[in-house]
Amino acid sequence: MAQTVGRNMAAPLLFLNLVMYFITLGFASWCLNRLINRQTNHPSFGGNGATEFLLEFAILASVLGIVSKFASGNHLRAWRNDSLAAAGSSSLVAWAVTVLACGVACKEINLGGHRGWRLRIVEAFIIILAVTELLYVLLVHAGLYSSRYGPGYRDTDYGMGTQAADTGYKGTSEPVTTGARV
Repeated sequence: MAQTVGRNMAAPLLFLNLVMYFITLGFASWCLNRLINRQTNHPSFGGNGATEFLLEFAILASVLGIVSKFASGNHLRAWRNDSLAAAGSSSLVAWAVTVLACGVACKEINLGGHRGWRLRIVEAFIIILAVTELLYVLLVHAGLYSSRYGPGYRDTDYGMGTQAADTGYKGTSEPVTTGARV
């Protein structure tokens, strides 16, 4: 089985994004718990007016990113057109929400004030994930246009050998005749 360029490049990027989404989810959840408990004076927390929105979008982006990586892992295993559609669409949605969280992270950085190291990690990881997820989305969608980067549209052989003609009955080569009972 010949490995394509897209498959070899997508696997490490998928793993890197999955690990970064898990780390972001952990830190954002810890920070949101402190925010809900009104413990914002914790030395490693701090925050400003955009902190609540950043944490909510970061958690949403992380959960969507993790789920999309599971669909993408299935695509890397199967490497077929039907799995390409699921991996591409879920990665596109995860990237869109990650870009929203990236915008809020940039706004929080712009507002300034004391932000602890955990919030800074969430901000940095969201910004990095917006770029790496975009690279992953472009790599997965490159398979739609070229079989060098993915299965491509013209790949119809799913391991069935030769393609059977349209006969009317599944599994047989007999054509449908008029008046036949099904």
